[in-house]
Parts: sequence; structure tokens; C-alpha cells
Amino acid sequence: MVNFVAIQKPLIHFLIKKAGLRLISVEIEPGTVMSFWVPKDKANKINNEIVHEGKPFNTQNYEETLEVTENEAEEEEEEEERPAVVLVHGFAAEGIVTWQFQIGVLVKMYDVYVPDLLFFGGSETTASDRSPRFQAECLITALGRLGVKNCTVVGFSYGGMVAFKMAELKPKLVRNLVISGSVLAMTDSITDAALERLGMRSSAELLLPETVEGLKALQSFAMYKKIWFPEFLMRDFLEVMFDHRKERAELLEGLVISNKDATVPALPQRILLLWGENDNIFNVQLAKDMKEQLGEKTSIQTIDKAGHLVHLESPCRYNQHLKEFLAAVTSEHAQE
Repeated sequence: MVNFVAIQKPLIHFLIKKAGLRLISVEIEPGTVMSFWVPKDKANKINNEIVHEGKPFNTQNYEETLEVTENEAEEEEEEEERPAVVLVHGFAAEGIVTWQFQIGVLVKMYDVYVPDLLFFGGSETTASDRSPRFQAECLITALGRLGVKNCTVVGFSYGGMVAFKMAELKPKLVRNLVISGSVLAMTDSITDAALERLGMRSSAELLLPETVEGLKALQSFAMYKKIWFPEFLMRDFLEVMFDHRKERAELLEGLVISNKDATVPALPQRILLLWGENDNIFNVQLAKDMKEQLGEKTSIQTIDKAGHLVHLESPCRYNQHLKEFLAAVTSEHAQE
């Protein structure tokens, strides 16, 4: 039987290619591969040895690995580069599905990179680490191998937590952040409060639905607008978008930390918290609290009549705020 969600993927791939991106695979270490949509001209220049046979990534000797990556980037031929923007997806869908309404408007002015986090899309690992830090380390290494020297990272939900960790680990690479529907870290108290508010027993029950009813519940929590989808389409979505269930459940377990272990990093980046005013998963008050914690270089912008999926529900307003922020930070860096 035809899966109507699956047959849309080639169309999305076609449109993303028309926008000027190409899909490649980057080997982080033996057994760990991340799929990336990258600018076409960059894909054409990338040496297969870098993409498929990169130097092994050693999480135990992290600083040394980063130094090697940085030195390799400095040795590349100097040429004028457009600002780089990295779009990091959330937990429900892979990169280009999440950012399908943003990619087309950004590629006109920026080099856009759209990775799939581990166990989404074509990204996989045999490593046992399921922490956001490991995802961040892999993205940092991949971007270094792709020749990205600095960038703005846009993170949504789970991807926002990874983006925060990238900014903490490698501030020279991550010069600015745009975060939507996320937190610095998923603490016990934040997790318990969200699950109680939503009437869910666990994060897996919410984010890894197994039935149409569960998917409908996730949709109702994530969106302000009440949009009806036929049941066959929701069944197709469950079949296509929720693979690697065991590994993704482990990612959710690796996400939560105890309150006593939570810290607020001193991030030097300009940060925009771009929020759906009606976000039921990570409400606006969390964003306001986070702004106070992060300091004066952090600003907040809310979009009314939009929920957790603000970039999909109100893409025009989301894109306008995103473009204004990117233009501002690009101008600032050009004057440095």
C-alpha cells in the first residue's frame, strides 16, 4: 500500500536541491556517520577523503581533536565566504522536514547547512553515548571537516539543547544562536512540570507515539492551530518518521539531568529566543527565565497565535524575525 508521507520525501528532496543544497554523509569516527544538506558549491569542493574517511573523533581527547579540525580549516585556501547558518532539528522529524519553510528564504543570503542528528534521517552511530553533548561534539567535528569556521546555529526543541551545548563547547565556531521551544538543559523539575501539565507519564509517551491517538495528542500539544489530518495520513507519518525507536528512547533518557547538576554556562554569543507565545511544551515563562539567566546579550521575541512548532505554524513571521537577527549579527561581525 502507498505511504503518502513517504512519497512526499522525493518531492521535498527535489525542492531542496532546487534551492541549491546537496545531501552528503560525513564520517565522524568509525561507526558514526552524519547526513548533511550542504550548499551545492561546497559539496562539489569536498574531498571524499574528508567526508568519508575523516580522522577518528576521540571523545576522551576532545580538545586535541578540535585543534586538529581547526588547523585543517586554517590551511584551506582563503576565499570570500557567505555567512553560514546551521539549522538543527527537533525530535519529531529530520532536518529538511523540520526546516522546509526556512531553507528557501535563507539560501539567498547565507550558506545553509541542515544536518540530521544521530538516529534521524541517515545519521547513525555504534557508540553508546546518547547525550546532547555527544550530538554537539559530532556536529562540531562535521562542520570543521566541511570547512565551516564560524556560523549562526538555529536550534529547535531537542536541537536547541544541542545548539546550546555546541555554543558552550566551541564558541569560536558558534558565533550566534537562535533558539525556539527549548531549554539550556532538561532538568528533573522541567521534565516533571511539563509532563504533569500535559498529562503524560513519560517523555517517550509524548514524543514517541505508537498510535494515531498518541500522534494526535502530540499534535494538539505542539500546535496552537487545530488542523485536521485524515487517520491514514497520520498512520503513514508514524510509519515513516518514528524509526530507530529504541535509540530515540535512549536519547530521551540521556537528555534528563538532575537539578543539582544543572548549571548556566557563561555564553559570549548573541542569542535570540524566538518563541511561539502559545507553546504548551516549553512555555514562554521558561524563555523569559532563560533570558534573565543568560544575560544582556540575549533577546526574546514571541509570535502570537503560534505554539511549539512556531516555525511551521507561522513561517512568514518566524522567517522575518530570523532574517532581521541574522542581518544584524552579520553587520556587527563585518565591522569587527
